[in-house]
Amino acid sequence: MSTRERALGAFYGLAIGDALGMPTQSMSREDIVTHYGFIRSLRDAVAEQPISPNLAAGTVTDDTEQAVLVADLLIGGSGTIDPMVFAKALLDWEAGMVARGLADLLGPSTKRALKLLESGTGPEEAGRGGTTNGAAMRITPVAIATAPELDGLVEAVAAASKLTHNTNVGIAGAAAVAAAVSAGIDGADLPTALDQAEHAAALGAREGWWCAGGDIACRIRWARRWVRGMDRTTLSYAVSKVIGTSVAVQESMVAAFALAEALGDTPLEALTTAAGLGGDTDTIAAVLGAILGAQHGLSGFPVDLLTTVRGVNGLDLEPVVDGLLELRKSGS
Repeated sequence: MSTRERALGAFYGLAIGDALGMPTQSMSREDIVTHYGFIRSLRDAVAEQPISPNLAAGTVTDDTEQAVLVADLLIGGSGTIDPMVFAKALLDWEAGMVARGLADLLGPSTKRALKLLESGTGPEEAGRGGTTNGAAMRITPVAIATAPELDGLVEAVAAASKLTHNTNVGIAGAAAVAAAVSAGIDGADLPTALDQAEHAAALGAREGWWCAGGDIACRIRWARRWVRGMDRTTLSYAVSKVIGTSVAVQESMVAAFALAEALGDTPLEALTTAAGLGGDTDTIAAVLGAILGAQHGLSGFPVDLLTTVRGVNGLDLEPVVDGLLELRKSGS
């Protein structure tokens, strides 16, 4: 499988996971079963959906849209993202969402950082409270644009994350995702890619402002060992009730890695399981889709899901991925 095929799998996998999790985001497991039963494919959002009511099946959320935003900034900046340009792009994105009447807006860490930036706080200080998964959810373009050598990759992750998530846990979570995706694009098998994620999380935890919380690398390592051999029902319960599925990076990103470990050979089963967990389902499934897409390529996902997600959202990620791969090739 070519590097391009794996990179396309990662970015489109992110979008497919995002779309599968869209109808269930911010709902409890019990409410998901009540309104949808078991998630097996793309679904329209019900009117009771708290974030995206009545959206059509296949619609993506902030995870994909902000990842595309980051990709455009990386390509336009020849591999670097200017913090002030990034801040304006995020604010413009949110304004566009408001104009469309959507409630899928900036997350709490990003919103807080941008408000601090507007009040005169410097970019290095603005993100010191960022402990949610916002940096991790939009890091896939950095992973596509950057080779898996860990020192350089973690440096690139930190540079892309610090504006909004300049904390040990925020950067560690984003570094774990980026390492798994970048290693997969380079041809590493899944166990190797997930091992790389643990190493990157440990390096990322040395960056940013210190915040109390479970160590991402240690939690990923524990979760991977714990879930091995669980059946799907036990796995869903264990991830949602013990690991957690909130926007806290120590929960949602560890949940994604647990599912990658347990169901990595069956991407659709992994993503539909993520969509039924409750909590931040769109982000967990999006990150999981990127990790598994880098392993399986576009052929790892059903053609009808890919076609629907592309059509509903007008997604054309091929030129974006090609631009990111040019950065990867040049070492920018």
